[in-house]
Amino acid sequence: MSPKKAKRRAGGGEGSSNVFSMFEQSQIQEYKEAFTIIDQNRDGIISKDDLRDVLASMGQLNVKNEELEAMIKEASGPINFTVFLTMFGEKLKGADPEDVIVSAFKVLDPEGTGSIKKEFLEELLTTQCDRFSAEEMKNLFAAFPPDVAGNVDYKNICYVITHGEEKEEE
Repeated sequence: MSPKKAKRRAGGGEGSSNVFSMFEQSQIQEYKEAFTIIDQNRDGIISKDDLRDVLASMGQLNVKNEELEAMIKEASGPINFTVFLTMFGEKLKGADPEDVIVSAFKVLDPEGTGSIKKEFLEELLTTQCDRFSAEEMKNLFAAFPPDVAGNVDYKNICYVITHGEEKEEE
């Protein structure tokens, strides 16, 4: 067995046996592409140097060593693809519970209709805190199109945020 294979196996065994069942095959492929981009030296493990290099390629040149170490320490060991996928699964499942996110939207929906006006949502998302770009808004409304009255179903958005896929219509 080559050292590379042994190294890959060493870091990612525990607690990850079912990680691939958490995602669609197309999602796994997208994460694999992202992993390959981040793994700059192509050794199958994401290191602090890999993170520094990929961040530099995106224009973040002065990232502190402590920040990189904190990112690496989010994993329990070496970050191979299985660990990387597990971390994404935990982050996806680690989002606020659905009821917390729905409650935040309910503040914007005093009538309790389960939806909010597209224009209102767009104004909030493009003018407050982490502002959405025009492209992000286009993607949001492509994924969650408003109904004929211009309302966006925020309960469906909350479900997708916390579960990663749309509910099946019954």
